[in-house]
Amino acid sequence: MISTPFTELFGVDHPIVCGGMTGVGTAELISAVAEAGALGFLTALTQPTPEALTREIGRCREMTDRPFGVNLTVLPTLKPVPYAEYRAAIVESGVRVVETAGGNPAEHVAYFKAAGVKVIHKAVAVRHALKAQGLGVDAVSIDGFECAGHPGEEDIPGLVLIPAAVRRLDIPVIASGGIATGGGLAAALALGASAVNMGTRFVASAEAPVHQNVKDQIVANDERATQLVFREFGNTGRVARNAISEEIVARSRRPGATFEDVAELASGVRGRTRVLEQGRMDDGLWWAGQAQGLIESVATCREIVNGVVADAEKTIGRLADLRG
Repeated sequence: MISTPFTELFGVDHPIVCGGMTGVGTAELISAVAEAGALGFLTALTQPTPEALTREIGRCREMTDRPFGVNLTVLPTLKPVPYAEYRAAIVESGVRVVETAGGNPAEHVAYFKAAGVKVIHKAVAVRHALKAQGLGVDAVSIDGFECAGHPGEEDIPGLVLIPAAVRRLDIPVIASGGIATGGGLAAALALGASAVNMGTRFVASAEAPVHQNVKDQIVANDERATQLVFREFGNTGRVARNAISEEIVARSRRPGATFEDVAELASGVRGRTRVLEQGRMDDGLWWAGQAQGLIESVATCREIVNGVVADAEKTIGRLADLRG
């Protein structure tokens, strides 16, 4: 077992996180992550209402008595999100740890900290991580350029970003982006991180609530099978490469293009319905990181966590032997 400041602070067995993933972070997956001894986060905005989130938290509690949290992501939306109501649902349900992401989390951090809730903030730059630390968060998850989702606009890979964050922060750092193996965990620990976040790896798990075609595609894909979209609009996202992502890139490069030119193709509802639910792999945008190239099979969450930890321990032991 690998003990770190992260495992001690959050009361979990292993320094592994399954961060919030829209459309994926439901009770089925997150309870399995918790049962495996890692820390998983239900995704608040996957649920259509705060009341539905309360029910989902209850469902997760029926499946596990181990620690788990809730992710609350703050992003611009066409329809206003009742964040205050979602926050209240989280606190009133007795959740003890929250992952914030997206925009400035100041209002949310203050609310959760006042309620005695631990907060992890996900950042893509050291300066943002420092600001989050100043707000009083308990840990920072730092996303390298390899990650699925929104890696920011500065293109700093984890091998540089992780130690750059560690050297400036006084709180535990969770390494995120491009990690799917025990070697990745060992490397992150060597760079000073206290834990790793794995997203794409947990999508390719038996318990992930997505179509089998999605899981099989992740296994089949290599490290080149992602695409950067929305770069022209200052909101870069890394997604799985398919016909839709390629069409979005082509339209975005046309002179005078705006997001409206790709909005229909980029619809989150379309991606969740046609790809994640129906398995129509070329009919919507779906998120995946470069770690696809390291994933060789679909496995249970327990097999994933145990395998990553065991391989990390072997790697650390082998490196220790090299010192003589």
